Amino acid sequence: MAHVVVEWTDNLEGQADIHGLLALIAATMREGEMFPWGGIRVRALKLTDYVVADGRADDAFVHITVTMGAGRAVEAKQRFFDDLFERVKRHFAHLYETRYLALSLYVEEADEQVSFKHNNIHVRFRSAP
Repeated sequence: MAHVVVEWTDNLEGQADIHGLLALIAATMREGEMFPWGGIRVRALKLTDYVVADGRADDAFVHITVTMGAGRAVEAKQRFFDDLFERVKRHFAHLYETRYLALSLYVEEADEQVSFKHNNIHVRFRSAP
């Protein structure tokens, strides 16, 4: 399971390629064996009510929260998320150079004892080459 929520400030509208970011995250998660494809969910929430730093209207942020199942080795998680965050930074490099922008990534592991799922999407990938 890998659920990703991207929160982004609406003052990036028309400047940031948010859909491209979602595609980038999903594609990165499909690389290797870290995440089963059927459990990948990536979505964005445009924020219209927020205060960044001192409240100046031109400050913006993109925050990514990844919730995933427990059980992966610490070293594998570190490598994967270091790489993912570098890709995110490259995705926003031009904006970062031209405006005030905060990028962040937070990873949390779900408690499997209180994580409830009903998903038949995995079946489609069991027979995939």
